[in-house]
Amino acid sequence: MCSETVVSVKNLSKCFQIYDSPRDRLKQFLLPRFSSSEKKYFREFWALRDLSFDIKRGETIGIIGRNGAGKSTLLQIICGTLSASSGDVVVRGRIAALLELGAGFNPDFTGRENVYLNGSVLGLSKSEIDNRFAEIEKFADIGDFIDQPVKSYSSGMYVRLAFAVQACVDPEILIVDEALSVGDIGFQYKCFKRMEQLKKQGVTIIMVTHSTGSILEYADRCIVVDGGKIIIDTEDVLAAVLAYEKGMLKSQVAIEIESKTHSEDSIHSSSDLKKLQQSEQNTNFNEKRFGTARAIIRKLDIIKSDGSYFNESPVIRCGEEITFRLEVTSSEDIDNVILGISLSKAQGSDVWGDNNLNASQPLHLKNGTQVFEYQVKLPISPGEYLVHCGLSCNVHGEREELDQRRPMEQIKFWSARNQVGVVFAPIKVLQGVEK
Repeated sequence: MCSETVVSVKNLSKCFQIYDSPRDRLKQFLLPRFSSSEKKYFREFWALRDLSFDIKRGETIGIIGRNGAGKSTLLQIICGTLSASSGDVVVRGRIAALLELGAGFNPDFTGRENVYLNGSVLGLSKSEIDNRFAEIEKFADIGDFIDQPVKSYSSGMYVRLAFAVQACVDPEILIVDEALSVGDIGFQYKCFKRMEQLKKQGVTIIMVTHSTGSILEYADRCIVVDGGKIIIDTEDVLAAVLAYEKGMLKSQVAIEIESKTHSEDSIHSSSDLKKLQQSEQNTNFNEKRFGTARAIIRKLDIIKSDGSYFNESPVIRCGEEITFRLEVTSSEDIDNVILGISLSKAQGSDVWGDNNLNASQPLHLKNGTQVFEYQVKLPISPGEYLVHCGLSCNVHGEREELDQRRPMEQIKFWSARNQVGVVFAPIKVLQGVEK
């Protein structure tokens, strides 16, 4: 990695003027010109306040923060599409930026025409774009739609073509702002592989994403932004992610505790549980939930090997023993219960799963609330996984779905040791072994 600074941000601030009505905007435009009044007809919103940092050539920087923290505003100023209120930004190198879906595309142009339009904006000649076009078309993989107007594209096709253009024009600085989240998991994998190639070539990469698993896997350094200020700027990416996740989860845990306190006393029958089943869903992960609701899964806690809860320290080391603690509430006594748990990648099939029936451990529910614990060591490679839980029973040889929750939670695994695939099984290299 070169020590040359390619992005320098000094005392950067950005203030937006917020108007309550179009009339106030007109007053602010006209009245100061014709009177000495200093009255302001807007409210100030400081998206960024006094940010300073440098980025070296070849670094991969992850920028994380809650919605409204100022991340996108920062990237727009670095790219030059937004002006700062104060401070300086110096950029050395050609920037390729994927800031928002379809940015820079003319909706009436075909995909092919937009490739040439974007390439020229990035400073490439027609002959240079000609030489790269086959690579761009292959990477985007949108077939005959390359010659159709982009206004007919789906969101996935938009991002495929946009990323293909930005990543295949030999950028010196690549900026990606959450846009890849709309792509399917196969295309996301292709994009990250391309970013790895660019990184090896010495390209500086700045990525903004809510996927902290991607930050852990790819970033050399992490900047946490909150309220328009830099809270953390460190090469200890794991520490930055832990601090960010812990702050984000505090309010979520408080809401869950309050909900449980208010609803527990009202549980009397299956109809009560049915109402809870319909109302208690994890909207953060678009949870799908169904079942007869004679019994339901109320809560899932993930406990690490040191006794700490996942929401206190939200990253698990690969191969670490963890405990899934499930709280189940039943409206009646139910025999022959199957309580299962599984993990999957986003938009993918399960990569692991087990239940008490496979473990030859029968479970019986009693009227009321019970807690069950499953302990397991998961040799899972680093990344983000969705946690699914299911509750069913056998009635006269027929399976009854009581409560299926897909997904109920998200879990993150981390290791300093990089591997390919899903199974975490590091090799041990022996040298000089006799035949």
